[in-house]
Amino acid sequence: MDKGDAVKNLSLKLEDDIFQETEKIVTKVKKNRNRYINEAIEFYNRLHKRRLLSKQLSKESKIVSKDSLEVLAEFEKLNDED
Repeated sequence: MDKGDAVKNLSLKLEDDIFQETEKIVTKVKKNRNRYINEAIEFYNRLHKRRLLSKQLSKESKIVSKDSLEVLAEFEKLNDED
């Protein structure tokens, strides 16, 4: 985290099994719990941003595909007229 980054306090309720597993892992990897949770959320955010982008690209690709087929049909008409 850069010095210029703002820090927000957050009250977090974890299910007991998730908390216990997290505690075991942070101890083994010798990482601060806050840092570990921040990295986990950052990773999860990137994952969902990619999924949302993929979904949006797929949606837009279908739209463009339809337009491309229409343009191709117009070009084929022009070729048939030659």
